[in-house]
Amino acid sequence: MRITGGRVFTGESFAAGTVEVRGDRIAHVELEGAAGAAPADAACADTVSADDAAGGEAEASACTAGTAPADLDASGCYVVPGFIDLHVHGALGADLCDGTVEAIQTLMRYEASCGVTALCPTTMTFPESVLAPVMDAARVFEPARDEATLLGINMEGPFISPDKVGAQNPDYVQRCDAAMIRRLQERAGGLIKLVDIAPERDGALEFVRAMHDEVRISIAHTCATYADAKAAFAAGAQHVTHLCNAMPPLHHREPGVIGAAFEDAQTVELICDGKHVSPTMVRIVFTLFAGRVAVISDAMRAAGLADGDYPFGGQMVSVHDSLAWLTPDTIAGSVTNVAECVRRLVMEMDVPATAAVRAATETPARALGAFDERGSLDAGKVADVLVLDRDFRVKHVVLRGELIK
Repeated sequence: MRITGGRVFTGESFAAGTVEVRGDRIAHVELEGAAGAAPADAACADTVSADDAAGGEAEASACTAGTAPADLDASGCYVVPGFIDLHVHGALGADLCDGTVEAIQTLMRYEASCGVTALCPTTMTFPESVLAPVMDAARVFEPARDEATLLGINMEGPFISPDKVGAQNPDYVQRCDAAMIRRLQERAGGLIKLVDIAPERDGALEFVRAMHDEVRISIAHTCATYADAKAAFAAGAQHVTHLCNAMPPLHHREPGVIGAAFEDAQTVELICDGKHVSPTMVRIVFTLFAGRVAVISDAMRAAGLADGDYPFGGQMVSVHDSLAWLTPDTIAGSVTNVAECVRRLVMEMDVPATAAVRAATETPARALGAFDERGSLDAGKVADVLVLDRDFRVKHVVLRGELIK
């Protein structure tokens, strides 16, 4: 398959070029210009305005399957790596913590159809007896042709603060337990990639020191001070879960987790649905944490479904106004997906297109230790490729070398 005529994401810019796919791998990327470098007039603008999108509608209409089965005409479109979500709970009525292969299949099929070609499904705060069958199901899951790849498991809880539980169930919050994680990791076949902790809790720093070489430690659902967070990073934490949410705000005298993360975190997650974090704060985060932001959906089982009441983490939540609510004052996750978040970043929040795409591809791939295989359009990598129209909506999805949309 050759994807021709589009503006190809290079990691730093967009350039006119062709992506060639053989089997399930990217075989070759040819950019216009000598030595693989696009000439200046072939590079796509780093930002896309609503006026640009409206003016490009006719050009984008050419983004259709080519007459030859082996070709895909991406004229007037952007060609980018498949998106990666490292924090998502469920969709279409299914949740990872249902503990069944069928629930994982439902989630993976939905995400692939949206352009999210690989993900790290996320647990909730539950006891080990509930989490164990989740690990069993993840271990045996094998994706069908239209299902996204499972890159690992993100454990959001149970080692969080009872004072910042958000939509997590406070009945199941517990002290950090390395032995428990190792037991679950064995059942999961090594799939646990991220474990969340509140660093101010008793035993948290000892846990970080013991486990940081085995899993990626993330600060989450926390009342931590700047000093608490600095201590956690010094002990080996590398990541922050949904920055700005379920943590103290940035303050000029007590910069908290956000200030410590600015100095020390390798990556931070950010929910970019336009509701969890204001567009202005989103732009601030993308500026302060340039190259370190991983866009996440934090979507729950109501994603893709109508408004209503749904179980989530052992509690009932109400979905309306494109959000899930535990109480009128407590958000309980989103009903979006990373592809929609990228579109909002570019078209509604004035985040540069290159930064938005990188935050949904390279950055999460690196955070999950998967960049050798995914996260860019380099030759030899898995052929997860998206074609986006001029308003950054997903037109086509190539999943492991096969056109599924």
